[in-house]
Amino acid sequence: MAAAASGASVGAGAGAGAKPGRLNVPAGMAGSLRLDASSPASSSSSVARLLEIPKTPSPSKVTYSDRFIPCRTSSRLHNFALADRPSPGSGSRDDGSAYSRLLRAELFGDASSPGGDRQDSPGSNNLFRFKTDRSSAPSSPFAEKLDCAGGAGSPTPKKAPRKVPKTPHKVLDAPSLQDDFYLNLVDWSSQNMLAVGLGTCVYLWSASSSKVTKLCDLGPRDSVCAVHWTREGSYLAVGTSLGDVQIWDSSRCKRIRNMGGHQTRAGVLAWNSTILSSGSRDKNILQHDIRVPTDYISKFSGHRSEVCGLKWSHDDRELASGGNDNQLLVWNQRSQQPVLRLTEHTAAVKAITWSPHQHSLVASGGGTADRCIKFWNTANGNMLNSIDTGSQVCNLAWCKNVNELVSTHGYSQNQIMVWKYPSMSKVATLTGHTLRVLYLATSPDGQTIVTGAGDETLRFWNIFPSMKAQAPARDAGLFSFPRSHIR
Repeated sequence: MAAAASGASVGAGAGAGAKPGRLNVPAGMAGSLRLDASSPASSSSSVARLLEIPKTPSPSKVTYSDRFIPCRTSSRLHNFALADRPSPGSGSRDDGSAYSRLLRAELFGDASSPGGDRQDSPGSNNLFRFKTDRSSAPSSPFAEKLDCAGGAGSPTPKKAPRKVPKTPHKVLDAPSLQDDFYLNLVDWSSQNMLAVGLGTCVYLWSASSSKVTKLCDLGPRDSVCAVHWTREGSYLAVGTSLGDVQIWDSSRCKRIRNMGGHQTRAGVLAWNSTILSSGSRDKNILQHDIRVPTDYISKFSGHRSEVCGLKWSHDDRELASGGNDNQLLVWNQRSQQPVLRLTEHTAAVKAITWSPHQHSLVASGGGTADRCIKFWNTANGNMLNSIDTGSQVCNLAWCKNVNELVSTHGYSQNQIMVWKYPSMSKVATLTGHTLRVLYLATSPDGQTIVTGAGDETLRFWNIFPSMKAQAPARDAGLFSFPRSHIR
C-alpha cells in the first residue's frame, strides 16, 4: 500500500488533503515495479526507469511496410539464362572481371567493351533468352517427333520448293502457225476450248474431249492475226490482216458481226465485260461495242508505231497497251488520252499482264533489245521492279491460284520461266521449243498453260498448283501421250 500511495502521489502531484490515486500499469509489470515512497530521488529514478521500458505494440494492430517483396518460389526464373557467349580472356565462371566485361557488353554494346572484339552486332541477341521447361511437362508420344523436327525453340525449317514438271504432258502439231512477234494466235476460253489461228483458218480444240472443229476460213485474200474469247467463252473475236474484227458464235460456227475501222492488220484483241478493244499496225486502238450498230464507239491514239499488246485490268477500269514504239500506255474509259505514259522499256512491248491479287499492279515485258520484265503501280506511275531475263520477252501471264507468273521468251534461249512474286525468284525454267515461244494461254482452272512457237507445235505444261490443294503436279513425261494434230 505504501508503494501504491507513493506512486499515486508522484503521478498526480499529491498535496495536502489530496485523495490517493492509482497508477495505471500493465498487470504483468505490477509485481516487478517497486517504488520507494520515502525517498523522492528513488521515486524519480523509478519513474525514469519506467519510461525507458519499451512499449509493446498491441497484438491487434499490424504495421505494414511501404515495400513489397514478392514470393519467388512459384516463379519460373530458372527458365531464363544469360545468352551463352564466350567472354574474351575468361578462364572460369568465378572470374569477376570477365563477368563485368560480359555484362557491360550486353547492356551497353560494343562501344563500352574494353576488348571490343565481339563479332556480332549490338542488340543482335537479347540479354536473356527463354528456354522451354520440360522438367514438369507430362511425357507425350509426340515429344520425340517434335524434338526431331526442331522443337519449339528451333527455327522453322525452310519449305521445300514446289516441283514443276520439266516436260509437257501433251504436244499438238500446229501446221502454218506463224513465227511473227506481233501476232496473237492462241487463246483458251473459260469453257475449256482452245482457239488457234493457222493461216487463213481458225480451229477449235476441246481440252475435255480432244475434238477439233474448224470454225472459219477467211479465204485466200485474208489471214488470221489475232483471236480472243469473251469472258463467258461463247463468242470468239478474230482480227484479220485486212483490218477487220469479226465476232463468231463458237457453238454454231457462225459469224455474227464484222466490224471495220482499221487501215491494216488488227494484231491484238482484248475483251472486258462489254467492250472489245483492238490494236492495229495503223497505231490506233478501237473500242467496239457489239450492242450498237456502229463499227466502233471510240478511238485511242497515243502510240507512234504498231500496237502489239493489249490487256484490260480485272476490274475493267484500266486498259494497258504496248507498242513497237517501246511505250506502255495506260488508259481509262473516261479519257481519249492515256493517263500514264511509261517509257522505260528499250524495245517493243508485247507482253502485258495484270495482277489478280493486287489492284493497280501491271507487269510488262520488252523485246530483244530490252529483255526486262518491269512492274508498275498504275495508281502513281511508279516502277516497282525491273528484272533482266536475258532474252526477248514474248508473253506474260499471272496465275490466279498463287502469286506467281510465267513468261515465255524468244531470242536467244526460247525458254519458259516461272517466277515467284514479289521476290522474283525462279521457280522453274522449261525448255522444249526450238523457236521463239510467241504464244501463251492459260487453262480455266489456272493450272495448265499452252505455249506455241514458230516450230509449229503447241505444248501443254502443268506448272501451277490448284486453288485448294497446292500439291505439285505429276510429271507425265513428254512421250506419255501420243502426239496429235490441231487440224
